[in-house]
Amino acid sequence: MLGTMMKGDVTPELESGQRVFHAYGDDYFQLGQDRFEASLYFHEGEVTTPWLQGDISLLKVSDLKWLEDKTPEILVIGTGRRTAFPSAEVLDYLADMHIGFECMDSLSAARTFNILIGEGRKVAAAMLLPGVRG
Repeated sequence: MLGTMMKGDVTPELESGQRVFHAYGDDYFQLGQDRFEASLYFHEGEVTTPWLQGDISLLKVSDLKWLEDKTPEILVIGTGRRTAFPSAEVLDYLADMHIGFECMDSLSAARTFNILIGEGRKVAAAMLLPGVRG
């Protein structure tokens, strides 16, 4: 799927101006018309990049403090090329914040994020580049 445009969009029509993932490759994500070539998080319409450098095992609670201001219902975590999970400390933090989470490879995470946004869910994404090996 390198550089593949996402096809067969299954999300309902979105509110005007709402961004979703439109394309991705091993070394980039495209949100709306914007291309990002580093890991990122996307929450409340705002993108922060670069985000976590390295694989998901390096994720610390302090890397997720951005969730505390406007807590999402769900956090989609894209973990790079393979599905992996952060530390128990990070998972406990998310549970304590009452944030549901899904960990999956980054390409699946981008598609899942789009579906959840289309359903009107309050969702955030924390995404490692698809080429990152866990």
